Amino acid sequence: MRDFSWKYFTLTGDVESFMLYKEMKQLGAEGRTDTIDSVNEEFATLELDGTSS
Repeated sequence: MRDFSWKYFTLTGDVESFMLYKEMKQLGAEGRTDTIDSVNEEFATLELDGTSS
């Protein structure tokens, strides 16, 4: 997830994806995988602009 948010940030410049990257990095360093899993689930439900089916 962290890699995806970084890649999305580099492609789009979307600040929210950078903030997600930083949060995931911090949570990973703290070993809080339960929170990371919930963020992954929330992020998976977001619609990306221009990619809706």
